[in-house]
Amino acid sequence: MPGQVSKPSILITGANGLLGQKLIDRLRGDTRFNILATGRGTSRLPRDWKGYTYVHMDITQPEQVSGIFLQYKPDISIHCASMTNVDQCEIDREACYEHNVTAVSYIAQACEKSGTHLIHLSTDFIFDGNGGPYLEDDRPNPINYYGQSKLASEKIVKTSSGDWTIVRTGLVYGISVDMSRSNIVLWVKKALEEGKELNLVDDQIRTPTLAEDLAEGCVLIAEKKATGVFNISGKELLTPYDMAVETAAFFKLDKSKIKKANSRDFTQTAKRPLKTGFIIDKAVNFLNYRPHSFKEGIAIMAKQINFKP
Repeated sequence: MPGQVSKPSILITGANGLLGQKLIDRLRGDTRFNILATGRGTSRLPRDWKGYTYVHMDITQPEQVSGIFLQYKPDISIHCASMTNVDQCEIDREACYEHNVTAVSYIAQACEKSGTHLIHLSTDFIFDGNGGPYLEDDRPNPINYYGQSKLASEKIVKTSSGDWTIVRTGLVYGISVDMSRSNIVLWVKKALEEGKELNLVDDQIRTPTLAEDLAEGCVLIAEKKATGVFNISGKELLTPYDMAVETAAFFKLDKSKIKKANSRDFTQTAKRPLKTGFIIDKAVNFLNYRPHSFKEGIAIMAKQINFKP
């Protein structure tokens, strides 16, 4: 950043989103870096947070993107902003392509011109779910438009001339600062507290990822200046049914109200891969990445919502 050339700077896109929030919170007290948070519109981060600068940047506007990168010349950019609603991506393909593909080309070009190391977030949905859990060099074969868009964005990043890292993750959960979004843990907790019966699929397998762990993985990559593709996720293969049962057990709620269901019983706009998940040995061995267990993740969330057992 201007006037502080001694410390490397990190620009974060999508700072108002869940991962963006966790990255800002993780880095705002880290004196090794200057932090530039960017998002569309005004900041929705807590007003009492210090240690970073926030600026408006719409990633779909190339002039804004190039202007911000030209002004601040970040050493690293962690690109979190994207359209992630899988069904909405299937319905509104034009908007999906604009946010997940075209915008990535703007970010990649800006990184090339400013000599910025690009850390790009991707997804397990680039795979078809027939061979999970996946390694970094397994062959992608997306079965929905969201996955297709993220695979297209990976190809843009891989062909850029600068330093790049692709972070693949899946089923990210956590507490946003304004409680603006739910997740499977909060949804199950609320439904069971209201005495509702739940039907959860037990034929879709994922490696659920605590948002704090994903943020930490990105920071480790930035610290080590690691390049290439890394799987950054949780370490357990779980179904939504498994996650619901573990949530009920943690909060001491009635597990008998959770029923097993099959994916064929639900109608969803976009097709979902059945078995994805990641093998994270590369991140564990090279980055010293140490994710929490799902039970530990629930405990962290419970503390954040001031739950007292």
